[in-house]
Amino acid sequence: MKNEKLQKFFKSKAAKSIAVASCALLVGLAVYLNYRWFYDPAANLGFGDNNMDDNYSDSEATGGEGESAGDYFTSTALDRQQARDEALDVLKLVTESADATEEAKAEASAKISKIAVDIQNEANIETLVKAKGFEECVAIISDDSVSVIVSADALQAAEAAQILSIVYETTGINPEKVSIINKA
Repeated sequence: MKNEKLQKFFKSKAAKSIAVASCALLVGLAVYLNYRWFYDPAANLGFGDNNMDDNYSDSEATGGEGESAGDYFTSTALDRQQARDEALDVLKLVTESADATEEAKAEASAKISKIAVDIQNEANIETLVKAKGFEECVAIISDDSVSVIVSADALQAAEAAQILSIVYETTGINPEKVSIINKA
């Protein structure tokens, strides 16, 4: 009797909608936590510099020398790409699922499109910032905010204004929602 009720429930549209909404929520949570743990400029979670918690020193990690700026930027871009790939995989599962409602498939497709636009905008920001004379740059777009990490000992006000202008012209995101981080 209970088995029949469970089977009937899971065949209903409500159960399918709940399952798809749960998947979308989990993807959103995974992206949010990844941002908070690895990219949050305020370092609110207490894991140290840019929330990257290592159990070993820089000298052990790089064979006796500190981590170079290039390695930091490369690993940050790689982490960003891996997080996006995971989110895209889950969203693609939703769009290809026979059990998903058309509404859920449309929502997943819209999120995939937004991620694609964000990837293109990040690449454009990075290229334009590097063209302004910065050796390295990584841009991270998250919902309606942007973090831009540049290779610089210190940022002059004019340089920060140029970066804010590039981000605004590329994404339309207001400067108060842009965080610029200089990494020496």
